[in-house]
Amino acid sequence: MDIQGVHQIKVPLSNSPLAAVNVYLVEGGEGHNVLIDTGWDRPDAFQGLLEGLRGSGFGFKDIEQVLVTHVHSDHYGLSGKIKQLSDATISAHQIEADLIESRYINLEVLMQETGHLLRRYGVPPEELSDLQKASLPAKPFVTPGFPDIKFKGGERLVVGTLELDVLQTPGHSPGHLSFYERKRKLLFCGDLVMLEITPNVSFHSQSGENPLDDYLKSLEMVAGLEVNFVFPGHGPVFSGLKQRIGELVYHHEQRDLFIKNAIRDELKTAYRIATELKWMSGNKAYRDLSILHRRLAIMETIAHLQYLTAEGKAKKVTEDDVFKYWAGG
Repeated sequence: MDIQGVHQIKVPLSNSPLAAVNVYLVEGGEGHNVLIDTGWDRPDAFQGLLEGLRGSGFGFKDIEQVLVTHVHSDHYGLSGKIKQLSDATISAHQIEADLIESRYINLEVLMQETGHLLRRYGVPPEELSDLQKASLPAKPFVTPGFPDIKFKGGERLVVGTLELDVLQTPGHSPGHLSFYERKRKLLFCGDLVMLEITPNVSFHSQSGENPLDDYLKSLEMVAGLEVNFVFPGHGPVFSGLKQRIGELVYHHEQRDLFIKNAIRDELKTAYRIATELKWMSGNKAYRDLSILHRRLAIMETIAHLQYLTAEGKAKKVTEDDVFKYWAGG
């Protein structure tokens, strides 16, 4: 799909329920072109990106700058290879840039932190090792390209005729960025808002203390923008941003309500609550999820519990070095 000089390229994500990630080539005139996100570094993904660029009349040498919404493997993995094949600079938020080393190069400390966190939130010993290592299969799909430009949020990026406001929109990832083209009222928002998917908002050792609160505030911020078209990281381009944000807020309110009811009469761990919830658009039980999605389910449950605790709607206690929650009177 091409809209007003924006070329959407669906880069395949083999063996992923998401099927594809959206990469955008945005024309800035006279060779000033921007690529937003990259796909991950697998042969079929690279070929899909190459063919998509060619189909729109471009090649890697036509890219002046790569803008990374966040450093999850499906959005960032090809950044290093693209840098090798072009003269493009790579830009990301400072927070995301600081995560690259620990996530994709020296993982030992992060692995230890993840295991410790999962244990304290109630994961039983027989599941701990598999859940701790659940993200490791994605590591080979990333060729890191270290950012040349590190944003803080609030900048205005001028590339040719493009003027992109750089918006820090944390929640899904702590340094997640969205880019707003004010003149044409276009929003490139990565995994912040998608039409068909509810983004995962997880609590972990690199997420900050209250990622769900961060996410809801990010939604509130972009809801105040005038937007004609939303260009998400997955799924179709769409309009009606405010309506979709309302649906996402409602989803999280309903999940909060379920969790409060689940702990109204009994102390429970985040792990146990996660096993009682339905996942993947409400269609799957915890036991039917892949190992990675089980871990994401637990961490998303923790994010809700952190939010409820901060709001004074739940209490957190420690029993035998394990956290439990209660929302009774």
